[in-house]
Amino acid sequence: MMKSKCRTPVALLAPLALLAPAISMAQVDTSEWACEYCPFDDGYRARIDGGVTTVSDDAFRYGNFTGYDEEGVYGNLDGEGRYASDGYRVDYTMEDMFLDSRAFDLSISNDGLFEVNFGYRELPFRRFDTTRTIFERSSSGTYTVPAAWEPAGTTTGMTQLDNYLRRVDIGTDREIIDLGGSWDPRNAFRVFADFRRQTREGIDISSAGTYTQASFLPRFIDFETDQVEAGVQYRADSFVLTLGWYGSFFTNNNSTLTWETPFLASPDTSVLQAAREPDNDYQQLSLSGKYLFGTWDTVVAFLAASGQGKQDEALLPYTINPSIVTPGLARDSLDGKVDTRNYSFTIVSRPLDRLRVRFGYRYDERDNKTPVSEWSRVIVDSIYSGESEANVPYSYDRMHTTTSIEYRLFDNLRISGGYEYREINRDYQEVAEQTTNEGWGQIRFQPFGWLDLRAKGGQSIRGVDRYDETVAVSFGQNPLMRKYNLAYRDRTYGELVASVMPLEAPLSFTASALFADDDYKDSLVGLNGAEEFRVTADLSWAISEAASLYVSWGQDSLDAHQTGAEDGGFWDWSAFHEDRFDHTGFGFAYRPTEGRFSLSLDYGRGDGETAIALDSLSAGRSQLPDLESTLDSARLEATYAVSDRLDAMFTLRYERFELDDWALVSETTLPTVLTLGADPYDYDVLAAGLSVRYRFGAGLITLPE
Repeated sequence: MMKSKCRTPVALLAPLALLAPAISMAQVDTSEWACEYCPFDDGYRARIDGGVTTVSDDAFRYGNFTGYDEEGVYGNLDGEGRYASDGYRVDYTMEDMFLDSRAFDLSISNDGLFEVNFGYRELPFRRFDTTRTIFERSSSGTYTVPAAWEPAGTTTGMTQLDNYLRRVDIGTDREIIDLGGSWDPRNAFRVFADFRRQTREGIDISSAGTYTQASFLPRFIDFETDQVEAGVQYRADSFVLTLGWYGSFFTNNNSTLTWETPFLASPDTSVLQAAREPDNDYQQLSLSGKYLFGTWDTVVAFLAASGQGKQDEALLPYTINPSIVTPGLARDSLDGKVDTRNYSFTIVSRPLDRLRVRFGYRYDERDNKTPVSEWSRVIVDSIYSGESEANVPYSYDRMHTTTSIEYRLFDNLRISGGYEYREINRDYQEVAEQTTNEGWGQIRFQPFGWLDLRAKGGQSIRGVDRYDETVAVSFGQNPLMRKYNLAYRDRTYGELVASVMPLEAPLSFTASALFADDDYKDSLVGLNGAEEFRVTADLSWAISEAASLYVSWGQDSLDAHQTGAEDGGFWDWSAFHEDRFDHTGFGFAYRPTEGRFSLSLDYGRGDGETAIALDSLSAGRSQLPDLESTLDSARLEATYAVSDRLDAMFTLRYERFELDDWALVSETTLPTVLTLGADPYDYDVLAAGLSVRYRFGAGLITLPE
């Protein structure tokens, strides 16, 4: 959006200052006053950018959120503009209009009385273009193998595989439409309503298996989500109250997955079926408010909300295998229903000039009222166990309180501290009650105007009332295993930050270091511990009024240790995970206040490496192949002002990405899993663009005559 500045003449401030005592003593009716020196933004002005970009190579991943996924020449159009007259105003922005990442926003308003907004944007997501499959999607939606396909027991035995493999791109396109508005009748009330429709279409990867074999399918997805938010707001001098309603409605136009297996199978198990994401909706009513007390500059805010989610999609049969006879479904649909309640309360106050206190409380409840029934068990369309199992309607409630105090001991020294308490109650899980107590302290010291030092440290202890091993056994789990999100955990952490900003020098420097240690001492099987250490450094240099330079560096390391048991019981193997991430970057900008030429350059490099070492009592020590990735990106922009209204611009972008991922394997690497054979990323691409920018209309806001 275009920005304009207006300065009040100094000559006007002196008489206003002299009149201030008289004005404050008299009760003046200002309802008929008119401003003679207020700026009025009349007329039309805009900035339009148009040009072309050439992309050197096909690079599917580079098209993520950019639209530049193929080699070739792309046209593009960007811009923003405003038209204002007699209190009415129209604003618009557009970006990447000729690309798959296009966006457009339009706003129409009238001097604060009403506002209408419209938005449209597309977001491309590109995952793989090296994937191949034998499956075709029929008109009925079934994923079929070729008509002359000869099934085999393993992928290496599929002699026709190479003949029938065809390329299929994995990626989606997201489309978002926004429509909203508000009406403010210049009194205490305001009414608002917003609507968003989001569609997501494309091809994703879905696994589809039998008892001992599986295939990866290029699943077509067609999701649609509508979100509506509306309400009314009441405003007073020190009080705001909002009553709102929110609704979300999800539709899956491909909610069933049916496929033919490429492996050897009996005629009755050659076609399989599974349900996918069901249609569902959620609605919530909320009341929120904020009140400003004159005492101690106290602000109180609250929220109370109640909602309900429903899912009543028709259920598929237990199996489509005609040779298996099962009892009927317990009911035709889930009749799923979840009630939610959310309450929060926050108070911030300054009882002393040097003291600031804050208290917050939040409560969230999820009450799953889905009926419980007994259901027959059919294992991967092949085996009817004859047993039944009840569905489990998980519910929970969470409570979180925060208390913090900040005190300014001296003008250059502040201390603060806080305490947080969390409590979670669950049902149908191994841990019914879980609490977390966390305390932290921080000191901030500014011994000089150019130096800012901050140190923070704390400890968080997550406790459980007891780990119910009988629940774990009922789930078929090792009773000694502790899930990391339910286990006892002792976390300690600390952080140091130093900022140097010399008053007389055009330099600024910031460095930080963070350490965190997680100890799961009660977990005999599972995650035992983790450590993180992170350091960063940033340097900025204002070389002159027209030129500036920055350099950044960062490193993050995470180490974790876990144990497991091959046959249940006590642990008999362990794994050590080491993750390393490095980032470096620098940039330069030259933008003179006077002159026709400006230039900017930015470069960034990110490296990641993961090493996993195994130690097994039965197999000894081993090492998984390292996971490695390197991303280099650079951007150069040059602008030449041909005239006051016309600019010529050149843009050069470069990206190189290399990935070593042992989990991405060919179609026949795994004997009983037919994959899509995606290759690890390895590309470098150059995008060069030429464009012109033209400015229409007046560039300044003028005062009325």
